[in-house]
Order: sequence, then structure tokens, then C-alpha cells
Amino acid sequence: MFKKKILFLVLAAAILAPSCLYAASADKAKDDPVKKQEQAKAAPAAPEKEEDIYKQLELFSDALTLVRAEYVDSVKSKELIYGALKGMVQSLDKYSEFMDPETYAEMKVETEGEFGGVGIEIAVKDDLLTVIAPIEDTPAYKAGVKAGDRIVKIDKEITRGITLIEAVKKLRGKAGTTVAITVLREDESKVLDFDITRDIIKVKSVRNVKILEDKIGYIKLSVFQERSAKDLEDALVELEKKGMDSLILDLRNDPGGLLNVAADVAGKFLPTGEMIVYTKGRDNRQSMEFRARDKNPRTEMPMVVLVDQGSASASEIVAGAMQDLKRAVIVGVKSFGKGSVQTVIPLSDGSALRLTTSKYYTPSGRSIHGQGITPDLVVVREQLKKDDSDGKKKPEEVFEKLEQSKDEKPAVKKEDYDNQLQSAVDVIKTIKIYKSFSAKK
Repeated sequence: MFKKKILFLVLAAAILAPSCLYAASADKAKDDPVKKQEQAKAAPAAPEKEEDIYKQLELFSDALTLVRAEYVDSVKSKELIYGALKGMVQSLDKYSEFMDPETYAEMKVETEGEFGGVGIEIAVKDDLLTVIAPIEDTPAYKAGVKAGDRIVKIDKEITRGITLIEAVKKLRGKAGTTVAITVLREDESKVLDFDITRDIIKVKSVRNVKILEDKIGYIKLSVFQERSAKDLEDALVELEKKGMDSLILDLRNDPGGLLNVAADVAGKFLPTGEMIVYTKGRDNRQSMEFRARDKNPRTEMPMVVLVDQGSASASEIVAGAMQDLKRAVIVGVKSFGKGSVQTVIPLSDGSALRLTTSKYYTPSGRSIHGQGITPDLVVVREQLKKDDSDGKKKPEEVFEKLEQSKDEKPAVKKEDYDNQLQSAVDVIKTIKIYKSFSAKK
């Protein structure tokens, strides 16, 4: 009945790639204290008795029959079944969902790398629709939408209680059409209105490849797609030809992507065979290890990885591995904290389930889910008054604030002094000085 399962990391607004499943067979997790502890925590509950399940299905059947017979309007059975499925899967967690055939087809179109929209990655965080990150050079990015913005209205409709899939549908649309969004920017205590003209979103994973100063290379990785590891390798070769001897890998506002691609990216800088990330689910088939497999990794050059509150999912896998294995200094502010794996399972009528099937862990056994990666050197962007994690408000308080506040027009986004990047440069220079002293000794 089910078609082939496809493994994903959710990109919140569904920039996914179902055609890419990590094909290499996974090694069995070795017995170690950390994993044994995780296994103990995840011990499965006693299975339900079959007769209990049938009783609950009877209850559902009775309710379905009553609705069809007694509800004021005639309702098609398929609509009722779809509604029930959506509610059932939505009750599991904020990343799992039931997709009707139309939604599933749209999701597959997005994986081709082009779709109509505004260019933001979103998630439901603290029960509020939240921007994970704007994608660079998209309408939302140019308009000034920022990571951490709480979307409280879409086309003047309050988003209280909105699901992720409903929000994505409202934000997507044909290029040239306009969508109005209102955001609460908590760190500035402002409510801002944006009128954004949709465009074809073409997601390029590698951007801004350049030499900064003192032979320090800089690469901005904006998303983890199928070609990201290959594009990163091309960028590294280009910079090496220009004399690069150290690297700043910028993962700020990178909402993540494919799990195997995250492992391939990290593996470019780690010794072959080194553990990068492992996943653990209730089903043993969902438990896998991902190890560095690059034949010629760059293990010696000084490195800094930049992260912020818009760095999520695959970005956190890379940052977490580099931090655990002491391969790079992590600079910036605490990352988003998205550490679960979703599997998309197509159903017989063209619909599909996206289910959270496992969580991933850094080499030392840390779970990132809900925690994020705390940098080795915390540096807040100068234009931000405080970290996104400070001063959290309950959803009711947010919408009360919205009703009391006057909408403001956002300032046009301007390029400004990047103190986080400058801190990364300073760290690289310090490492080089230390290495030169060590070499003399």
C-alpha cells in the first residue's frame, strides 16, 4: 500500500528534496553510556491490545456516521476523513502533518528548487508562527523580514492557532501577486507591516565565496540541498586557488535541509570515519549513524562556523559536530533548536503523511531538539538589542499586544557593519598567531 519512504529534515516551510535518500547502509550504533541512557529514556510503552484499538475505531465510525446524518449541511465522507487525519497527525507534534494530494504535489514541486513565494522559512515555535530565516536575495529578505519575527497576521487575518501547512499555503502563490504580513518583532517591541510581492524563489545553496583578509576564506551556505556538498567543494577549490589558508563557514539564517547532505558538508573538514551525527527512533530502522566519508578532507586549516537564531536543522548538525570534535570555533548566538527527522510516506490516493520518526544527536550524544547550539564565543549582532531567546511571551500576550499596538512600516533593509563576521576574523587571526608560536617552540 505504501510507496517508497523518503527521509527528510523539515525546512519548516518545506524546502525539501524527497528524491534524495541517504543510500549508504548505516552502521549499527555502538554500545556506549550516552546511547544506553538515551535508549532507557526512549523505552517503548506497553503495546495496546488489539481489541482496544478496534473499540476506538468503532467510536470513530459512530461519530462519522452521526456527522453525515445529523450535521446541518451535507458533507462528503472524504472531506471528513481528511479532516480527521489532519487533526490526528497534528496532535502528535508541530512537525508532523497529513498532506492532501494537492499539498503533497505542491511540496514535490518545491523540491525542484523553484516555486512561487516570498522566500521565508517558518515554523510554529512557542505556539506562534515564527520566521526561522529569510532566504537571501528573496522578496522577504529584501523587504527586511528577520529571523525570529512572529507572523501575527497574513492578509489581515490573525494567525492565532494556524497550522504550519495552512500558513505555507497562504504565503505561497504566483509570482507577481502580493501578500501582506504583519510581524511582531519582540526584540524591538514593534509591530511591523510588510506588503511583499511574490517571486519565483530560486534557492542557491552557496553564496558570497570570497577571500576576506590575511588569506581567510569566506563561504555563505544558505540551505542544504542535494547539490550543496558539490557546490561547497567547488567553492573551496576556487578559494584554495586564490591562496586560502583558513575558512569562515557562515551558517547564519540557514534553515537546514537534507540530513545526508549535512553529513557530507561536515565531512569535508573532519577525518574520514569520524562520527558526525546519529539518529535514534522507536523503530530500529530509523536509527542510523552518519560518518565522515570524504577521501581528502581539510582537517588542518583554522575554521570558524557562524550561527544565529536562524540556523536550524542541518546547520545545527554541522555546527554541533564541529564543536564536539573541536574542529572549529562556533561564533554567534544560540541556534534555533530543530533536531528531529521527518519521513514522508506517500499514501495510495496521492496524499501523504509526514511523520517525525527519529531525533538526531551530536557525536557526544547531545540532543539539539529544543536546545540549539550555544556558540563557543557568543557575539550578538550590534543592531539587535538582545537575543531572540530573551523575554519570551505567551501566545495570548502576543496577540493582546498586537491589538493594542499601531502597525509600523519597516525600515528598508540596509547592509551594515557585521560585528559577528569581524569577530570570526579575529578568532582566525588569533588561532594563526597561536599556531605560529607553537611551531617556533
